[in-house]
Amino acid sequence: MSAPMIRVEGVSKSFGGLKAVDRCTLEVARGSVTGLIGPNGAGKSTLFNVIAGLIRPTKGRILLDGEDVTGQAPHRLFARGLLRTFQIAHEFSRMTVLENLMVVPPGQTGENLVASWLQGARIRREEAEIRRRAEEVLEILRLGALRHELAGNLSGGQKKLLELGRTMMTDARVVLLDEIGAGVNRTLLGELAGHIERLNRDHGYTFFVIEHDMDLIARLCDPVIVMAEGTVLTSGTMAEIRRNEAVLEAYLGRGAARTAEVGS
Repeated sequence: MSAPMIRVEGVSKSFGGLKAVDRCTLEVARGSVTGLIGPNGAGKSTLFNVIAGLIRPTKGRILLDGEDVTGQAPHRLFARGLLRTFQIAHEFSRMTVLENLMVVPPGQTGENLVASWLQGARIRREEAEIRRRAEEVLEILRLGALRHELAGNLSGGQKKLLELGRTMMTDARVVLLDEIGAGVNRTLLGELAGHIERLNRDHGYTFFVIEHDMDLIARLCDPVIVMAEGTVLTSGTMAEIRRNEAVLEAYLGRGAARTAEVGS
C-alpha cells in the first residue's frame, strides 16, 4: 500500500498559552478529495499553515508522500508539489490576470540575472510556452475575456477561480483549499466544484479542503475529517458525519444537537 499523500503525526501548535492544535493526527489519502470541517476556532487553518510550512509545529511532524517535511519553507514545499490557497485570495492585484498565471511556474530561466543577458532565445521560447499554458488555463476557467484585466479588479469569485488557475500552472500533487467557497455566488461555486472534480479525476490532484458550506463538502469530499478544540474528533462519509452526535454537539451545543443536523 502506498504512503498517504499527507500524514500529520501528533502535531501541536501553541501561541503563548493558547493551544491552537493539540496532538492532532490524521491522513490524506493519495488521489482523494478530503474534507476538513469543524466549528470556528477548531484549529483548521492553523493546521493548514503548519502543513504548508508557514508556521512550525510546537510538537509532532508532517510527512509528505512518506517523507518528513516538518518545518520546511513554503517555497521548498511548493517545489515538491504542495500548494495552499487562502480564504482571502492572494492575487497580485497590479498585474493582469494573464501575468498572475505566468509568474507561477518555478525555476524560469529569466529569473536568473546572468541568464537574462546570455540566454535570450531560450527565455523567449520558455515564456511562449508558459503563455500558451496560461491561455489554456484561462479558457478552461472561462476567464479568457479577462486576461488583460488587473487581477485586483476581479470579483471575489473570479479571484478564487484565478487562485485555482495558479495551481493548474504547476505540477501540483496536493492542494490545500481554505474556504474556496467563501464569498462566491452559487453559480460560480458550482463551476469551481466542477474544476476541482476534474483536476482530481483527470489529473490526479489530491485535495485537502477546509469549507463551511456543507453542501459543497458533501459534493466533493470523501472522507470528511472533523476537528474540534485543536484535534480530530471523528472522520467518515458526510452522511455519517451528519448523524454523529459528538459532531452536532461540537457545532451546536449538547442540547441543540439532539434536534438538529450539521448543515441542515
